[in-house]
Amino acid sequence: MTSFDLSCRACPRLAGFLDEVRMAHPAYHARPVAPFGDAAPWLLIVGLAPGMHGANRSGRPFTGDHAGILLYETLHAYGFASHPTSVSADDGLQLHGCRITNAVKCLPPANKPETAEIRQCNHYLAHEIAGLPDDLAILALGSVAHAAVLMALGRKAKSHAFGHGAVHALDDGRTLYDSYHCSRYNTNTRRLTPDMFRAVFARIRADKER
Repeated sequence: MTSFDLSCRACPRLAGFLDEVRMAHPAYHARPVAPFGDAAPWLLIVGLAPGMHGANRSGRPFTGDHAGILLYETLHAYGFASHPTSVSADDGLQLHGCRITNAVKCLPPANKPETAEIRQCNHYLAHEIAGLPDDLAILALGSVAHAAVLMALGRKAKSHAFGHGAVHALDDGRTLYDSYHCSRYNTNTRRLTPDMFRAVFARIRADKER
């Protein structure tokens, strides 16, 4: 899998915030969160950043919070996950053909990373994508993840506008798929429904099987 520095403190605001979180919650992971999943995936899912009581607590992307409920249910339904739930980093869950990562590896205050922090962290994402197959499918969860993927690939954002269900065939053989983020806010307000989310995965599977 990609090289990753769990001791990274390149972003002073994020590093300081994690120090505070670690003091308040000594049992939490409260460090950069590494990617999780298949070492050689054909689908890479890119989220925004660890959630306070999810990945920041458990140490695994989308694990232990509301955002992971729909994601792992859907991954299991489409054959990517061995179980439909992700409870903790040691629950035995495995991903098949799929890996989950984040645009920003550290928990940001109020779940809002600054532009400079997204840029600073982008080399991890770029390195990760560079080590994966040329025909990789990438699913961006939300506009920030979408922009981070394009940055990592050296593409201009204006040439590939974000939109739920949008599909971007990139000129290097990779394909970028977009979905609204599976956050509590988006699912509770019905901006993203389970059917909408499953439709994105159905398209990804269909394209792979052509």
